[in-house]
Amino acid sequence: MIRNPILPGFNPDPSICRVGGDFFIATSTFEWYPGVQIHHSTDLVNWRLVTRPLTRASQLDMRGNPDSGGIWAPCLSHADGLFWLVYTDVKRLEGNFKDAHNYIVTAPSIEGPWSDPVYVNSSGFDPSLFHDDHGKKWFLNMQWCHVSNGVGGSPKHPSFDGILMQEYHAEAGQLVGPIRNIFAGSPHGLVEGPHLFKRNGWYYLTTAEGGTGYDHAVTMARSRDIAGPYELHPDIHLITAKDAPDAPLQRNGHGQIVEMADGTVYHTHLCSRPLPGTRRSPLGRETAIQKCVWGEDGWLRLVHGGLVPALEVEAPAGAPTPVVRPAVRHDFDEPALPLDFQWLRTPLPERLFSLAERPGHLRLFGRESIGSWFEQALVARRQEDWDFDAETAVAFAPETYQQAAGLVHYYNRHKFHFLAVTFHPGKGRVLQIMSCLGDWQNGRLTFGLDEPLTIGGDGPVGLAAEVRGAALRFRYRLGAADWTDIGEVLDASLISDEGGRGEHASFTGAFVGMAAFDTSGRARPADFDSFTYTPR
Repeated sequence: MIRNPILPGFNPDPSICRVGGDFFIATSTFEWYPGVQIHHSTDLVNWRLVTRPLTRASQLDMRGNPDSGGIWAPCLSHADGLFWLVYTDVKRLEGNFKDAHNYIVTAPSIEGPWSDPVYVNSSGFDPSLFHDDHGKKWFLNMQWCHVSNGVGGSPKHPSFDGILMQEYHAEAGQLVGPIRNIFAGSPHGLVEGPHLFKRNGWYYLTTAEGGTGYDHAVTMARSRDIAGPYELHPDIHLITAKDAPDAPLQRNGHGQIVEMADGTVYHTHLCSRPLPGTRRSPLGRETAIQKCVWGEDGWLRLVHGGLVPALEVEAPAGAPTPVVRPAVRHDFDEPALPLDFQWLRTPLPERLFSLAERPGHLRLFGRESIGSWFEQALVARRQEDWDFDAETAVAFAPETYQQAAGLVHYYNRHKFHFLAVTFHPGKGRVLQIMSCLGDWQNGRLTFGLDEPLTIGGDGPVGLAAEVRGAALRFRYRLGAADWTDIGEVLDASLISDEGGRGEHASFTGAFVGMAAFDTSGRARPADFDSFTYTPR
């Protein structure tokens, strides 16, 4: 069986592509750098992260992008001997406007080299590229309407002004011909995330609808003419749990059809797993897959019936059992940052960290404050489990309270918990817990200790986080001493899509990792000699 989600943790908006016996899924990375995650599988059961293709400034520079801006809904395809990756870079997302610029890059293999981008348009987000069987290529994206009552974190239907389609001329590297609005969506509204699939002379259009919260859905329509008109599926939706509040997979929507060599069909979709008894999803929007079947009426449906996605799905014949993910420890002995980790926004990582300045360590250079939209020294990995332990050790000698380094459980600038080594004028080197508890308007900190804890000396400090569902407990140790709890139990559920401003305002997921800042401008370094993530 395939066990959902197949890509746990923050991996939304899955675009799936089959090349022979290989399957690839591209997912959104928003403000995290490098851009776009691509996983590979040969069996649909076990997946491995293989690359993030947007790695340099000519492809992507997100300095100044807001939280939950950046890379939205990439589309991965293969044609003419090339991989084609379409993506949006969202520069503004609040208020009436969405500044969303769409690009295409190509590569001869999934590992690259990936080209510099070709700019396509800025009329909306969620672009896709469809390679028709007669050789033409069609570019689709949703159209955003700012002259409507769809504003900010609570969009109304008129802002989502249908799915646009235009021919893409690959040799010229530009759109040509008329712009057509081919699909206005169903009455459910908020139509986005278009993908086309052709079968038996029909063009099948799957879209995402209902917003990214608990009303999310995959909607299907079809037409004999690629330009429409498109008729809705008899059930309107293919996948949704909007009317099944107790289903284990919630917020289901935005995915793509993939057909096996033998004609068997699967459909990816994003989903979330709220913590039991809550409507908060620290793991963010994850990727799942469902087995489907074509009916006699020519419409696709879930093989198990209904609209609610299944946790376990029949795998292709001969597929292995799912591999249990082990604990992962990194000692930073290699010249490159382990693929688990990302940083935020900037294409200039050498300004943030080095693996060479102190061999066997990840050196972070203290830059702007934690939560900065420009240059923040924060290197972290996804939270993939409700229950996990994370551990690191940092050598850091601050000289002012403007310098801090440590272990962070992070969502964005207004949702984080940070156990930091810092400085106190009367106490010297200390530990303090800094949190931002969803105060998105002002970004005010709260401090987990009434008085910072004096640790003195200049030796390494062990830092650990134990997360059990909605409970986060920080710990520390000096040298080889036993671990000691520090501070109160913190609310880990806040570090979620729905924390703070709510389900329609944040679109990423929880990370855990290492951070340093130096608001004095002196770039005080912090050396981390290992990092361990252990699922529990």
